[in-house]
Amino acid sequence: MNDCLFFGSNQFPKLFKNKPEKITKPIQFKFENENENENEKQIKQISSGLFSTIFLFENGKAIEYLNENDSNQNPQKIPIENIQKVSVGYDNEAILTKEGNVFAKGKNINSKNPKEFINISSLIEDTNDRIIQDVVSGNRSIYLLTSNHNAYGIGSNDYCQLGFDSETLKETEKPILMMKNVSIIFSGNNSYHVFILNLNQELFGCGDNQFVQLGLGKSRKEAKIYKLTQNPKYSKR
Repeated sequence: MNDCLFFGSNQFPKLFKNKPEKITKPIQFKFENENENENEKQIKQISSGLFSTIFLFENGKAIEYLNENDSNQNPQKIPIENIQKVSVGYDNEAILTKEGNVFAKGKNINSKNPKEFINISSLIEDTNDRIIQDVVSGNRSIYLLTSNHNAYGIGSNDYCQLGFDSETLKETEKPILMMKNVSIIFSGNNSYHVFILNLNQELFGCGDNQFVQLGLGKSRKEAKIYKLTQNPKYSKR
């Protein structure tokens, strides 16, 4: 088994017994029950947000800890096999399987049952574009990169983070095409904006820009960039 180091806000007190609310120095963490937590295999990835943390193991299984503001924070096994990647956003989770399917949950993903994982890749209209290569969680939104190099977005668009005017499209529970010929997608788990790099090494961004975090503009009118806009300064010429 491998060890983990944690520091920052202690949102999960059961993970760190007798520890303060804020952990100022990195501390070592080990699972209490190795069998229960599937820890007979090595940890492959950890993804954490404000409300949950997911541990992915090399055997393709994962568990999650939920921040429920109490001491009964027992780990929950995620009922999905052959997991390739996990991505936790502000209040959503996304799971990419080795077969190229993406399962996700969150109130902006499934309003009827926010705690249930659903296969959002199967909701893409183009049936030839449903094999997913990468998944990235943002703030209330999730981004998909298909094997055909197309970028899709699903969830909230209140800051135009899906590349559409927020007054026209507030949110969607169905993946919508954002851009074609995409190489990489990046968005922090608490970010209301997204960066997309195309196959020509040109960088585009949209969403929250009130602190010029997209590197575009300096006026209040450009606080929200609703259309994927190229940043020539960081594009390879």
